[in-house]
Amino acid sequence: MFSDPRLRPIGEKVAAGQRLNFDEGVTLYRSSDILALGQMANLVRERINGNQTFYNVNRHINPTDVCVAQCKLCAFGKQVRDPDGYTMSHEQAWEVAGKGYTEAVTEFHIVGGLHPTLTLDWYCDLLRGLKQRFPAVHLKAFTMVEIGYFSTRTKLSIRQVLEKLKDAGMDSMPGGGAEVFSERVRRIICDHKIDGSQWIDTAREAHKLGLHSNCTMLYGHVESEEDRVDHLLKLRELQDETGGFQTFIPLAFHPANTPLHHVPVTSGFDDIKNIAISRLMLDNIPHIKAYWIMMTPRMAQIAQRFGADDLDGTVVEEKIYHDAGATTSQSLRREELTRLIREAGREPVERDTLYRKVDRSQMAASPEAAFTILV
Repeated sequence: MFSDPRLRPIGEKVAAGQRLNFDEGVTLYRSSDILALGQMANLVRERINGNQTFYNVNRHINPTDVCVAQCKLCAFGKQVRDPDGYTMSHEQAWEVAGKGYTEAVTEFHIVGGLHPTLTLDWYCDLLRGLKQRFPAVHLKAFTMVEIGYFSTRTKLSIRQVLEKLKDAGMDSMPGGGAEVFSERVRRIICDHKIDGSQWIDTAREAHKLGLHSNCTMLYGHVESEEDRVDHLLKLRELQDETGGFQTFIPLAFHPANTPLHHVPVTSGFDDIKNIAISRLMLDNIPHIKAYWIMMTPRMAQIAQRFGADDLDGTVVEEKIYHDAGATTSQSLRREELTRLIREAGREPVERDTLYRKVDRSQMAASPEAAFTILV
């Protein structure tokens, strides 16, 4: 099984269900034995989630791309006076939601830039309007970075901001903006954002309020292997404390159209390795997502045998990665997602945001007519 002998003692720990440490994580990253990494990760994946691969029917809403941060990693954010920037009105955002909506949609995924004038009340009203128009749809909204920015602008505590948004209809949170927690790295790629400890503290407050969230790591820019392992262990430590993370999503850096355009694009080997190592190190986070928008549907298929048990959803329109040069489709039909899963030898399971199974067996004439959540 192991062409790299350094992996044998790690494989023994994985088989015994024992937790891996920092040095072992670095060893995993420094190994080129991708098949052994995959076999170990697949063992953990099937131990946790069996043969199931999850997906959902979701829609992305990005209310604005105007952003004061101007991070070097980003091709999405625009300066205030940039003629190519946009900011939706409430009515436009609700219209965008409606254009992509059918009775089958279970989630709106809402993130945007750090806008200099939009108020917290504006965002609360956005959520209330969505809840009024689409009461059955789960609102997964605002990254830890956005919450930190709202707190700074309003001079409210993180907890107060979260409480206001939760009262307005925010049901859970995505995991973006974590990037890599290393201070050295953040000074280079996102020096205007909250730092890594603030991201962790914000997630902790959200989890204390009963809000589940995802978590991420952006890899393939200026970080080291040690930075990646440190990032994963910080997430694991918070999960031990709160249990609030549902899914971890490793995200490959897309350098096109960013100030870091000279950085090489990650390879499929890198992407699969990060999926596998994430599954091995994050033993307490139940799901690892192969984000097909980022890594292409074909690589997401392969990732299901290297630790991933989730492919995200139908999406319809994704702007952040496509502004950075992603060439994948911006949407997949439910039938296409289930085909990708079945061809990988997995059992497709439609879920809602909280990983409750969605049952469409009672649907009548239309396959998109209705759904039931199986608790």
